[in-house]
Amino acid sequence: MVLESGVTRGEQVRIFAKNFFKHPRMLGSLIPSSRFLIDEVLGGVDWKSVRVFVEYGPGVGSFTTEILRRMSPQASLVVFETNREFVELLRRKYDDPRLTIVHSSAGDVERVLSRMDLKSADCIISGIPFSTMPPEVRKTILDKTRAVIKPGGQFIVYQFSAEVLSHLRSRFRVVQQDFELLNILPARIFRCQL
Repeated sequence: MVLESGVTRGEQVRIFAKNFFKHPRMLGSLIPSSRFLIDEVLGGVDWKSVRVFVEYGPGVGSFTTEILRRMSPQASLVVFETNREFVELLRRKYDDPRLTIVHSSAGDVERVLSRMDLKSADCIISGIPFSTMPPEVRKTILDKTRAVIKPGGQFIVYQFSAEVLSHLRSRFRVVQQDFELLNILPARIFRCQL
């Protein structure tokens, strides 16, 4: 059911790299996530029970494509992206009625889901670099995320440092850690539950 346009892999990598050099603190990596990291992050999701999936910082859609492939036809995916060039690329790339692309900060998640008449999220994934953002922005995003996660749902964070760990532990009862070496850069994965 994932309908992608003719956006090439080369175009995606070029746009990603260009934006890394323009905004390195917003991306955290020069190239998109590897298939190994994508499989590791998404491998623990209970796809049969997910009805509302949220992604923070989809970039060029490396995770977005796989989420759409794995989720059910009845599920919804809401992605939050602040970079206009990535938003435009995502809108050209996908034609899938389950996908809503929001040109806004992840800190708006509660307001946006409410406006869409979605009560909560079953799963939220985030690769946005929490360690390089202003503390008040990080606090807002994590607090709003906690507010919209459904009981029993998951918040999955992948990062290149462990700096976010103390912030996650202060908001979530369970924080499990994994590590994926087969990515440039190797990534830490935090699976959080209320």
